Amino acid sequence: MNIYIVRKILKTEFLIVKASIICLCCLFQTELKAQDPQFSQFYAAPLYLNPAFAGNTQMSRFGINYRNQWPSIDANFTTYSAYFDHYFDRIRSGVGLIVTRDQEGIVGLRSTSVGAQYAYQLRLTDKLTFRPGTQVAYYNRNLNFDRLTFGDQWNPETQSFENPTGEAATGQSKNFIDLSFGGVLYSDRFWFGYSVFHLNQPNQSILGEESKLPMKHSFHLGYKIPLNVGYGRIGYTKDGDERSITPTAQYKMQGGFEQLDLGVYGTLEPMVVGLWYRGIPFNAPNGFNGSESIVMLVGYAYNRLSVGYSFDYTLSDLGIRSGGAHEISISYVLSLTDPRRPPADKLRIPCPKF
Repeated sequence: MNIYIVRKILKTEFLIVKASIICLCCLFQTELKAQDPQFSQFYAAPLYLNPAFAGNTQMSRFGINYRNQWPSIDANFTTYSAYFDHYFDRIRSGVGLIVTRDQEGIVGLRSTSVGAQYAYQLRLTDKLTFRPGTQVAYYNRNLNFDRLTFGDQWNPETQSFENPTGEAATGQSKNFIDLSFGGVLYSDRFWFGYSVFHLNQPNQSILGEESKLPMKHSFHLGYKIPLNVGYGRIGYTKDGDERSITPTAQYKMQGGFEQLDLGVYGTLEPMVVGLWYRGIPFNAPNGFNGSESIVMLVGYAYNRLSVGYSFDYTLSDLGIRSGGAHEISISYVLSLTDPRRPPADKLRIPCPKF
């Protein structure tokens, strides 16, 4: 066999084994250290990022998010999320419903959650608004035990895993309730948000052991800089198309893990482009590469429709041979209120739609 082909096969098998070890460690450690699923387009998954974003368009909104991480290897991660939120102007309140499903790696560990959210819009001054929000979610976690292989299944005569295993799966499914909270403080150009998920730290073990789901903290902020395009209204063309640059950041912590997203959106309506760096290079534990990826985004956002695609170029030890990560987001905003009655509070969070 060609030596180049042999090396390529060995590299691919190494990637699969390495990623599988990561998945198995996350699954069988007594103290779970894994992160929640993440979206590179975190502002295109507003209810997943912070329950305070429920109803932040002051209209009604539908949205879906899809992420496929490491698609070139078997131990990939896929995440789906769909949400709906609505703003009740009379009581200055937003409500939301979000359904998220995640499948982790080669062992087929699946997690499905359904969350109900509530947020209240409190006008502090003419230029400053605060929105607290909360979420109650129901989780189901289960394991595809049939996809696992054990030592007693190895047949040395055929050099393959084919014997029935004597291992028995215990507690292949786990259900629990999860509580979360968040808040967003914003003006017409600036916003700062904080959210904490898994406040009650529920036991998520499906193996009958104690494995508390660690709290996830997220700090997110940004500032919209309108561009002067030579017309009367700064930040807009004469046709009303937005022109702006928006630096953004997100810092999150969970179970000993830390991660920082730093980047910028460029809005040239109807197009949006973005570029981010993700990682903690100055605090990488145990000598590991703390840089995770470079994220590139291109999107279309006009009137009530937003569609975005992003690609994560992997910088970590797995490398780009893992396939990086592909992500798609779609959202649509519509009005379900009486068009003759203007909203009482027109100040909206200026964060991008992606």
